[in-house]
Amino acid sequence: MLRVILIDDERLARQSMRQLLAEHSGVEIVAEAENIVQAQKLAQEHRPDAIFLDVQMPGADGFQLLEKLEPAPRTVFVTAHAQHAVKAFEVHAVDYLLKPVRPERLAQAIARLGEPSDSGKETQVYRPNDKICLHTAGWTTVVALSDLILLKADGDFTRFFIEAHTPLLICQPLGSYEAVLPSPPFLRVDRSLILNLERIVSADLISRDEVRLKLRGLNDPLTLGRTAWSRLKKSGLFQV
Repeated sequence: MLRVILIDDERLARQSMRQLLAEHSGVEIVAEAENIVQAQKLAQEHRPDAIFLDVQMPGADGFQLLEKLEPAPRTVFVTAHAQHAVKAFEVHAVDYLLKPVRPERLAQAIARLGEPSDSGKETQVYRPNDKICLHTAGWTTVVALSDLILLKADGDFTRFFIEAHTPLLICQPLGSYEAVLPSPPFLRVDRSLILNLERIVSADLISRDEVRLKLRGLNDPLTLGRTAWSRLKKSGLFQV
């Protein structure tokens, strides 16, 4: 049973969440709070598995509450404001739901709450036929792993290149995906790049230090350096 606390200063918002959560037999609402002071006391008293937390509330916001909780429960933000999404995932929120909450999005959030946490000893490893939830500011996109072409590091973020989709910039480092994506078909060929080997159509060797790959679903060829090409050859995909 997943024990949760609802934290929102709007009574009608809490009522709506109660009704939505009533459809999930594995979830128990152990308390409700309408402000941060109340929420901190109830969280310390009940030690919930998770909290559904609004961002903007009188006196202090949801982020300030998380700073006061030690350890902080797994958190799903529920808010009418999309602009806080990046900060939410910086504090390791499990999900970010926009009001009015749709039942299918809530179901996804509850499923994610059932996964091992980042701080746990277990790491969820996806299977090749699985789908992955990609969180951007304002919405969540569910993508089949087979539709991923490549992942590229962009500072502390990761840019996903997806079949028939605009590239998505996700607020997670590339290494966090290396740990959970199945290998094969995914292979990290250098510090900044993970390839889906099943998407490689051909390789054109330009020189000993440069190779151009054609990947299914990617319009332009991808140029690899010596290190990446060496790791790619070790995958056994090419007879060289």
